[in-house]
Amino acid sequence: MSVHGSSTDATYERAGFGAPVRRGERPAIVVVDLTKGFTDPAYPTGADLTEVVEATSRLVAAAAPADVPVVYTTIGYTPAEMDTVVWLDKAPGMRALAVGSEAVEIDARLPYSDADHLILKKGASAFFGTGLAALLASMSVDTVIVCGATTSGCVRATAVDALQSGYPVLVPRECVGDRAAGPAEANLFDIQAKYGDVVSLDDALAYVGGLK
Repeated sequence: MSVHGSSTDATYERAGFGAPVRRGERPAIVVVDLTKGFTDPAYPTGADLTEVVEATSRLVAAAAPADVPVVYTTIGYTPAEMDTVVWLDKAPGMRALAVGSEAVEIDARLPYSDADHLILKKGASAFFGTGLAALLASMSVDTVIVCGATTSGCVRATAVDALQSGYPVLVPRECVGDRAAGPAEANLFDIQAKYGDVVSLDDALAYVGGLK
């Protein structure tokens, strides 16, 4: 069933979008901003992402036996940055994401451990202004599986930058979430068309499991 209409589908098909990406033998899972500030609706930036956390936990749990590295990101700002980061003028609700606060902590329901990598970022993409690209290269990663929040913001930006950094991208649909369905679906459509493969959790689990 077409989400955006047959005319849109025909336009994108004619443009040559939507071909599948190649999958490598050394993927990494990048869990984008599944922190309390995004998974707890008590925060201005938060929403109830229980199902996303559960699905991502299943995928991360499958990663260890397959020796698939997991990189978590969190976004947080120092007191000085609260007055200088332009993004906080556009999205003032993100001022709740203060470094050292509970809002920037990884959701405790995720199987995050000392064996995993953690990156603190200041922008939407997990690559922008961070050492993620160098980290992935040091681990000989050849494919990036992007999970997390939000689909229309940091997930999309990370997927775009992963592709632009030379990595095929997979986005398990059940492992990403947003505050509203409309922006989420529109961005999943765009990711599938131009930047990566939007796949099912079962597909991602089979891919990771097949690397053992």
